This record gives sequence, structure tokens and C-alpha cells, in this order.
Amino acid sequence: MSNAAIARTVAESSAFVSPLAVPTILDGVSAGLTAQPGTASLGSGITVNALGYGKAPILGPTIRVNQGEQFNLAFSNNLAESTNIHWHGLEVPASQDGYPTDVTVPGGTFQYSFPVKNRPGTYWYHPHPDMATASQAYRGLAGFFLVSSAEEEALGLPTGEYDVPLVVQDKRLEGGLNYNPDMGDRTIGMFGESVLANGTIGPVLEVATRTYRFRLLNGSNARIYNFALSTGAKFQLIGTDGGLTDAPLELSAILLAPGERADVLVNFSGLAVGTELYLQSNAFTGTPSQGKQSFKILKFKVTRQESDNFTSPVSLMPVEPLAASQAVATRSFNIGHMMEHGGMSGMVMHPLDGKTFDPSRRDEVVKAGTVEIWEFDNTDGTETHPMHLHAGQFQVLDRSGGRGVVQSWEKGWKDTVLAFPGEKVRIIVRFPDNKGKFVFHCHNLEHEDGGMMLNYEIQ
Repeated sequence: MSNAAIARTVAESSAFVSPLAVPTILDGVSAGLTAQPGTASLGSGITVNALGYGKAPILGPTIRVNQGEQFNLAFSNNLAESTNIHWHGLEVPASQDGYPTDVTVPGGTFQYSFPVKNRPGTYWYHPHPDMATASQAYRGLAGFFLVSSAEEEALGLPTGEYDVPLVVQDKRLEGGLNYNPDMGDRTIGMFGESVLANGTIGPVLEVATRTYRFRLLNGSNARIYNFALSTGAKFQLIGTDGGLTDAPLELSAILLAPGERADVLVNFSGLAVGTELYLQSNAFTGTPSQGKQSFKILKFKVTRQESDNFTSPVSLMPVEPLAASQAVATRSFNIGHMMEHGGMSGMVMHPLDGKTFDPSRRDEVVKAGTVEIWEFDNTDGTETHPMHLHAGQFQVLDRSGGRGVVQSWEKGWKDTVLAFPGEKVRIIVRFPDNKGKFVFHCHNLEHEDGGMMLNYEIQ
């Protein structure tokens, strides 16, 4: 049995006793950040060699910026390999986006600087070098990028210690945090037996009897999570990939693929002090390679009585709907085929519409300000593909085959959309006035590094 087949099964932590690590805050108006190796303590006595940003030995600080501010970050690469940073979900100039061949060499520096145009919400950053994204992200390079505004602050949402970013990732830890995929891993993606939240194994978060805001990010290479509370209690969705939704939506589970985010409110006010419950991933159907198992991720322990008198807003932030009638073109991409590339490398190449990534090629050309419909066709596919578009946000128009509908948590602004085997998903996007060459790709990182990425140019 291959490593990939074995690692699909999560070895649930036997004890949730390690305090959840919460990233430090970095003001993005003027900041510095270094990518470097380090030794990370994950909890439960487990220590590994990892990669991190800034002073963190794994992951990186949470960058906070207000909408409309100029982001400035002096980046240094102290790794033994070239790297860069992609600002996932943010509308940035092409030269700042972390194009796969725009890298900073070991010992080098780069200045990131761009105006923050995005709506208030939860975004993130991670490396994006060609054929090394999976390896670098897996070993620890990732962090949150949170955008706020006066309009958001006026909503009175939970802040400070009650606003908790949660990046969930699975790792293989036997022998250390090493990235050494076999052919099975390169085919379906890299899965690990240990699930971490904010780089912590068996994490526990002590909470008060009040409402918390949790910003969920699936930062795994390939694993999908069906987030839910162990009690079956409902929570409120207030944001998707592209920021706050127009109104809160009550849900009991949210399915997130790699790269996707969900902003949720969880109310602990009705629970007695001493109560314990879990954030978990429920089993799901739709793909042969995962979803068969339910497992716990994070323990919540109610340790103190507090009253915040919080009332969820009736409305949040308007989401302008894009209508199919606005589209000037429709493009269809076949994402349902895989080809193997033999030889000693053991690489498995994943084509996107019959092509694999070539930085010298211009695959699609679009016009700034226009609206188009893009169709990702996985009708004949056997693998799961979360498709991610750089440069801006889109809306999910419809889905046919498989689940057959747009899911309730997909109805805001998005930058990543999940296509199960047998599904065809259509998105609608207005391309920003942000001219240059960008990429779109599968956010299963082994698929991305295996060539499942094309270029598109905004003119």
C-alpha cells in the first residue's frame, strides 16, 4: 500500500492538551519578514525541523492591514532554496503576485508594496515557486493576511482574543516534517496522519461563555475538511474567500478544500463552565480518495463565565451579484485528465485543458473590466480539483453533475472553487484593471507542482 493510501487515514490525537498557538500580529503598513528554517515544537513533546516566517519556527505572523492602505513589506530569503510570496485572494499588481518564476534567491531580498483594494476579510500568504510550492508550504510557510475597514468595525464583530485565525493542515511526522512524496502522493496529493491547527497537535483553546469569531483556512496540500462542531450545534457563516457576506447564514457544517476560507461566529454563551466540545471534520462523499473518516481537530474548553451582549448583525456588507448576461465570453477548461511522466523523477503530470505549465506561454488573454464565465469541467475526472484564480475574486454561477448545486457557503466572493469528480462548475469573474500575466491552477499543491497551472494575461 502506498504512503498516500495509508496517510488518508487520520490518527486522531489521543489527548487534546496543547494550548492552541495563536500567531503574532504584524502591521502591514511597514513591515519586514524573513523566510527561514527553524526547529518547531508542535506540542505533545513533538519537535521537528520546519520553515517559518519572521520569528516563528513554523508558519508566520498574521498580517493586518486596513482596506485602502498601502502595504509595504521588506522580504528576505534565508532559506537554502529560492522562494517568493503569493498573496492569496488579494488583488495586487502582477509584479507583486508571486508569479512562479519571480523568485528571490537564497540570501536575496525583495520589496513587496501595493495598495490593499480588497474587501474586509480573511486572506493568506504562502510561497508560489514553480514545482516547489507544495514542498515549501507543507514544511511550514504560510500565514494569514487580514483586511479590516471602518465599515467592518462598525458591525461590532468579536475582536482581540475573541477573533481567532485557524489554519488547519495535515502532516506526516514520523521521522520529522519531511516532504518526500511517492508516485501515489503525486497522483492524489500529499496526505498526513496528523492534523494540526496553527501548527499545534492536539490543540485546546480555553473559551468564555460568549461569541467568538473563527477564521477557518484549509492550508493543507490536498486534504478536504468538512468543518462542524462535535455537538452538532449550528454556527453563523459571515465571510467566504473574498470577505464578508451580505448577511449571516446559519449552518451546521462547511466543506473547505485547500485554499478556501470561511469566517464563522460560534456562540458558547449557553454552555456551562467545564463543558468540552470539538471542532471536527465530518465524513463526506463525492471523491474516492478521502472523506471516509470523521475526526476531531481542536478542543474547546469553557473555562470562564463572561457576558458580551453580542447580537449578530442582520446585514453585513453588500455583495454585488454578477449576472451571466454581463459576460462577454465563456471559456471552458477540461480538468478531468491525468497523464504520467515516467523516468527516474517519478513525476506525475496533471494537465489543465491538455497543457501543463510553461512560463513562456500565454494561454488566455482577457480584457480589464470585462466579465467572463469560466467553466471547469471535471466530468470525466477521477480526482478532486480546487481551482484557484489569481488577480481577483469571482462568484460561483452554477454546478452540474455530482452535488449539482452551488453550496450555501459558496455564495459570496470566492477565489477557489471545488470540483469533485463528475462535476462541472461555472464561475463568473470581472477582471480587475490590473494588467499583466497571472496564473490559474489547481490548489491541490501536488497537482499544481505537477503542471496543473496555466497563464492568463489581463490587457
